[in-house]
Amino acid sequence: MILLITRRLLIGLLTLWAASVLVFAGTELLPGDAATAYLGQEKTEEGVAALRAKLGLDKPAPVRYYIWLTNFLKGEMGNSLVSTKPVATVITGWVKNTFILAGFTALIAIPLSLFLGLLSAAYPNSPLDRTISVSSLMIVSIPEFLTASVLIILVAVNLQLLPATSHLSANASGGQVLRALVLPMLTLTVASLAYMTRMTRAAIMDVLRAPYVEMAVLKGVPKSRIIVLHALPNALGPIVNVIALVLGYLVSGVVVVEAIFAYPGMGRLLLDSVGMRDFPMVQALAMIFCGFYIGINLIADILALITNPRLGED
Repeated sequence: MILLITRRLLIGLLTLWAASVLVFAGTELLPGDAATAYLGQEKTEEGVAALRAKLGLDKPAPVRYYIWLTNFLKGEMGNSLVSTKPVATVITGWVKNTFILAGFTALIAIPLSLFLGLLSAAYPNSPLDRTISVSSLMIVSIPEFLTASVLIILVAVNLQLLPATSHLSANASGGQVLRALVLPMLTLTVASLAYMTRMTRAAIMDVLRAPYVEMAVLKGVPKSRIIVLHALPNALGPIVNVIALVLGYLVSGVVVVEAIFAYPGMGRLLLDSVGMRDFPMVQALAMIFCGFYIGINLIADILALITNPRLGED
């Protein structure tokens, strides 16, 4: 078990290193120049050259990658080209807002999807099962921006129950924060609910076909007891992996939702930073996204190995 976990950790570190290479290369391929974008209309050839030298942009790309990665490992993300403040200081509030949105959404989406998946698996091929399955397929096919737009039109514009944007002021009360979070939370819940429900149903149904479950049915064990005490523990591996993917999506895949609702999170900050060619900010945010996604999936793999060591067998 220790060997399997160690191997997973090494794979995770290699994946994170590969992600850092892609992140750095991606910012290098962005059109435009950071020094030119920073100076704007006041730029001169001498000023651009001096700023490029100050920022280290005149060095070869491999050298700049080594310097950037070394500093990043030390916790030094550089300074924002827009505000000139340390990146770590600027992104703190934005990171917190994204995790608040993801956390509240997970508290709703995960229990609800597990309940619907278990309910669907408990009554296979029934009208209830077909309703949940068809609804899940329909929801999966709806893009996030369409769900967000419909919610804004219905709830914010027509009914005027909630604000159309999720802008948060520094002195916002708890009730104002909750009102601002409702529409983004609903959008993300709809986007993640169907996938988790279908995967939970598939995992439970796969276990219910096992011989020991059939024996329990023949002995007259109640279906609810079979599902909760026998099927669910043995299906935890796939379910945990699905939950990890959804949690990764809720943090690293919220760019569109945050942009639509003007929510002050990492996704919106990333879009703004790309537009302003704030490369240190883009690189830091991208690495946070990648690190969280890889980390949460690594934890899920380890938990799956602990619950079912046979998963690590070749």
